[in-house]
Amino acid sequence: MRKLATIAATGAAGCFMASAAAAQDAGECGDVSIAQMGWASAEVITEVAKFLLEQGYGCDVSLVNSDTIPAITSVAENGEPDVVTDLWLNSAGDAYRRLEDEGTMVRLANVLEPGGVEGWWIPTYLAEEHPELTTIEGILENPELVGGRFNNCPDGWGCRVVSDNLSRALDLEGNDIEVFNHGSGETLASSMGSAVTSEEPWFGYYWAPTVPLGKYDMTRVSLGDYDEEAFAEIQNPDASDPQVSEFPDAPILTAVTGDFVESHPEITEFFRNMVFQTSTMSELLAWQDENTASAEEVAVHYLTNNTDVWSEWLNDSARENLSALLQ
Repeated sequence: MRKLATIAATGAAGCFMASAAAAQDAGECGDVSIAQMGWASAEVITEVAKFLLEQGYGCDVSLVNSDTIPAITSVAENGEPDVVTDLWLNSAGDAYRRLEDEGTMVRLANVLEPGGVEGWWIPTYLAEEHPELTTIEGILENPELVGGRFNNCPDGWGCRVVSDNLSRALDLEGNDIEVFNHGSGETLASSMGSAVTSEEPWFGYYWAPTVPLGKYDMTRVSLGDYDEEAFAEIQNPDASDPQVSEFPDAPILTAVTGDFVESHPEITEFFRNMVFQTSTMSELLAWQDENTASAEEVAVHYLTNNTDVWSEWLNDSARENLSALLQ
């Protein structure tokens, strides 16, 4: 652990990955291919999985650059990659569900728990000073305490449609809350950062896992209960009579091919166990941003500081092979 911590501190992740190759061979795992999605959380997840599979189970892991629909299409047409993780179910849609119904793909776990989180937020220091602001009713009754402004999504984002409809349903403008439409994701994030750094009010939309929600201590504002029918309606830009609903958590999965379940039962069980908290992933992305770190370096950072979590993902043999990191 001292060696791992030292290398993590210096950022020499590549050296760590090479030196860890001295771990014992765990058996006949063979080749494992994992889809490498093109966003930060997916890259971290796959680098953590790659290391643990290679050094704990003796697998030969290849990461296949892909995206949600191309990965699913490749499984349907070619039976590979073996593993698709950080799979956003709301993006995969019917294409994934068909493969699942056919048994071509098998859902193993929600790799992020509770999943992709969306909502309206205020800084935690504001929530602690004014607990009434943790509900939308409290904000509507005290618009001045949130600065009289709602920080909305940029035009063209899906959340813009939902938040616009919620703003109409709640009559934010009629309750003295200006709806400020940001021109980009960068200005939305920087508005949060600027307010929190100065300990000023901020109220607006954001989602996780993301750098800002890992970097800043924010509290989600309760919009009430999730209503499936109402939420479906407020996703429609032409909703005539929008009603209020909380945002649902978006399932983010690890799925493998049906053949892989049969041929690799031990590795399948590992992926069933591999779950990150969404808040933890946001913190990792914030650490990556602050340290200009690669995905491999973030994996080293995670493995260094969370042995109690990832050790539970392993079988006894892999845990023994990685015992030097668990001391």
